[in-house]
Amino acid sequence: MPEPPVPHGLDAQGFIEREGSLARVPHAFRPVVAAARDRLLAVFGTRLHSAYLYGSIPRGTARVGRSDLDLLVALLDEPADADREAVRALGEALDKEFPQIDAVGTLLYSRARLLSDPETYDLGWFVACLCTPLLGDDLAEYLPRYRPDSLLARETNGDLALLLPRWRERNAAAGDSAEARRPLVRFMSRHLVRTGFTLVMPRWNGWTSDLREMAEVFGAYYPERAAQLRRAAEYGYEPVGDEDVLRSYVDDLGPWLAAEYARVHGVKAPRPD
Repeated sequence: MPEPPVPHGLDAQGFIEREGSLARVPHAFRPVVAAARDRLLAVFGTRLHSAYLYGSIPRGTARVGRSDLDLLVALLDEPADADREAVRALGEALDKEFPQIDAVGTLLYSRARLLSDPETYDLGWFVACLCTPLLGDDLAEYLPRYRPDSLLARETNGDLALLLPRWRERNAAAGDSAEARRPLVRFMSRHLVRTGFTLVMPRWNGWTSDLREMAEVFGAYYPERAAQLRRAAEYGYEPVGDEDVLRSYVDDLGPWLAAEYARVHGVKAPRPD
């Protein structure tokens, strides 16, 4: 069995270190981040509790013309359909204006939802460990510190079995269009790699957001599936519009991973939505 990479991503007490910072934002992406900050304030005003960056831009690994701008917004009240439409329009405008980004994705929640007990080891962990504060009062101050344990694994990615039927529907809706399949390959590849990594994360006892390293860590514990996850990691960065790839995800790798995840960590606790 191959040796996994040396664990890292934890502090001296064994807690997951928060990744990313505004100081790491590459120079080419700073105008985009500044525009997003100003426009979020303009859209939500006093209803805005806080906003965050996550993903490759605050980690400093973004690629010009290839990387997304990923945002998380916390409102003081529950977001409505009009709010979701507002962030969609804001994202489309930023994507059109700034060629250095490939798209904009914005997660929108209330402060209460992000700090709720059911979300402590899912959205709460996401904010505290994977999000970089951009505006407002940092919710991480109200959240616990996190270890890479089985509870975290279960509550972050223990719902893959519920997602697979939706994925099959999205694959069918893409039809014969390679252009429509490419973003699905990218999304599902990334999700499966991250799920494979968190499956073995407690054994490895570390954290990484690098897809290729995630696949290598997974492969050290499941060598019979290692090649599949390595390919998925590559498709997460350079997606193809291949129908066979999507079929393999929902008919083979996904069901196996969901069953193994449930066996090792259990199933994610139900959420209201």
